[in-house]
Amino acid sequence: MIISRRDAIKMGMAAGAALSIPSVLRAQTEPADARTVRMVMTGSLNAVDPYFSTANITYNHAYAIYDTLFDQDSNNMPQSQMVGKWGVSDDKKTYTFELRDGLGWHDGTPVTAADCVASIRRWGQNTSSAGPLAMERIEDISKKDDKTFAIVLKKPLGLLIEIMATSSIFVMREQNASLPPTEQVTANIGSGPFKFNHALAKPGASFTYDRNEQYVPRSEPPSGAAGGKVVKVDRVIWENIADQQTALAALQAGEVDFVQEPAPDFYPVIDSDPNLELQVLNKGGLDMFLRMNALQKPFDNVKARQAMLHLIDQESFSHAAMPDPRYVGTVTSRWGNTSLYTNDENTGWYKKGGDPEKAKQLFKEAGYAGEKVVILQPTDIAWSNNASQLLAATLRKIGVNAELAPSDSGALRTRRENKGPVENGGWSIFITNDSDSNLGNPIGSSYLDPVGEKGWAGWVKSDEFAALRAKWLDLETIDERKAVAREMQGVWWDIAGFVFLGQSTAPIARRKTLTDLVEVPGFVVMWNMGKASA
Repeated sequence: MIISRRDAIKMGMAAGAALSIPSVLRAQTEPADARTVRMVMTGSLNAVDPYFSTANITYNHAYAIYDTLFDQDSNNMPQSQMVGKWGVSDDKKTYTFELRDGLGWHDGTPVTAADCVASIRRWGQNTSSAGPLAMERIEDISKKDDKTFAIVLKKPLGLLIEIMATSSIFVMREQNASLPPTEQVTANIGSGPFKFNHALAKPGASFTYDRNEQYVPRSEPPSGAAGGKVVKVDRVIWENIADQQTALAALQAGEVDFVQEPAPDFYPVIDSDPNLELQVLNKGGLDMFLRMNALQKPFDNVKARQAMLHLIDQESFSHAAMPDPRYVGTVTSRWGNTSLYTNDENTGWYKKGGDPEKAKQLFKEAGYAGEKVVILQPTDIAWSNNASQLLAATLRKIGVNAELAPSDSGALRTRRENKGPVENGGWSIFITNDSDSNLGNPIGSSYLDPVGEKGWAGWVKSDEFAALRAKWLDLETIDERKAVAREMQGVWWDIAGFVFLGQSTAPIARRKTLTDLVEVPGFVVMWNMGKASA
C-alpha cells in the first residue's frame, strides 16, 4: 500500500526533482507582476455558491466576492461587517439592522435591505449552516426601507448575533438569493472586495479575481474575517496545479506566490529555500475526521459506527496525513482542543494505538456480514488521500470488505450527496476536516448536528442531542452552557456522529515577497496581503 511519496522518494531526491522540473506556467500565463498574486489553492472550484456547497475552496471564493452581515474577529467575537448599526427591542424579540454606507454590487447597483432579507432566508434553508437553527426561533424577516430590515423572533434568542456572525451570512442579490437552496447560484456577482473575472475564468486551469475599486472597507483594522478588507493588489489568480512537485517548482521559480497545502514531504525543501517560508495561518489547527453514512449498511447500526471509534489509531493517521511532528496532535473532545466547551466526557474509547479487537467485536455485534464499505478518496488532496488509503488497509486488517473510490475532490463532494446504497453509486465513509475553532463552537458546528436526512452528509439522527441543543440555546451563563455541552458530547460519542483521525496545523507555503496574510481559521482570505518586488 502506498501512503505517501515519502515511501519512495528521499528528501534529497524530492528537492532535486522539484528543482529540475521545467517551467510550467511562464509560457501559458502573463508575466509576473508586483500587483498580481498567483495562488495554488487546495481542491477544485466546482461549486461557487456557499449555500450550495460546504467545500473550503467555495468559502474562500465566497469571502473574495461577497461580504457578510456579521463575522468573527481573531478572538472569535462577533463584529458588524455590512451592518452599520443595529438594535434590539425592550422585549428582546425584534432586532433592527441598518446597512452601512457605500455598499454596492459589482454590476453597479446598490445593495439594499431586500437583498439582505432574501439572503437570510436562503441561509435559513441551508442545512450546512446554523441557519435552520435560527429559523426555528424566527417569526418574520422584513424590509423596512432600502437600508433597514428587521428580524422578529417568536421568543428571545440572546445568541442571535453570535449565530449570524459564526455562520457567515454571505449576502447575494435578491434575484440570486431567491433561488431554491437546491439550485446553485452561478452569477458570481457580489459586493465584496474582489470581482470575479468571468472573461478570464478557465475551469480546470485558473480563476481570476480583480480588485473591486468601488469597495468601501470598514475603518477597523483587519481581524479574522472581520474588520477592514483593504485590497493591496490588483489581481489574484488561482492556478490549478494538482501535482505537488509541479506546484513546488512553480513556487521556487517565482511563478506562483502561494501554495495552500504543500505536500509535507517537501517541508525540508521549503525550509531550506531562502526565498520561501512555511506559515501556519490557522493556529488552532484543523481537526481531521471521518463521516459515515448512517442510512446504509453497515453504519446504519450504531455499533458499527462505535467500532470505528475504537479502530482508529490517531497517531498513525496524523502521521500519514502530516508526517512532520511539528504540525500534528490528537483530539478527543467533540468540541476540539481549544474551546471553552472542551471536556473529557465519554472519551473512554480513545486508546493510543487504537483497539482493533474491540472494533472487530463491535462489527460482529452489529451483524456485519461482509458488506462492501466504500471509502471516498480525494486524489487531489494529499493528506486526505493518504488517510483514505490507510483507513482502507486498517479496515481490511479486521476483516472489513473495504474498497477505495478514487476521484478528485469535486466529484467526491457530488457523490457524497447520494443517500443510496453503494451498489447505486452511494458511499460508506469520507474523510474531511474543520477548524478546531469552528468545531469548538456549538453554533458554528451545527451543520454536523444529528438531524437525520435533513442534515449534512452522513445523516445520523439523535433526538436526545437535538433536545440538548435546544436547551443550550436558552442558557445565559457560560457555566450552564459548559454543563450542557458536556451532556451533548456524551450523546455524540454514543451515536458516533463522526470519528476523529487527529489534528493538524498544516502550514501554507509562500514566497517571502508575499506578506501580511490575514489569519482566518479554516479559510484563506485575500484582502490585506501585499506583494513586494523580488
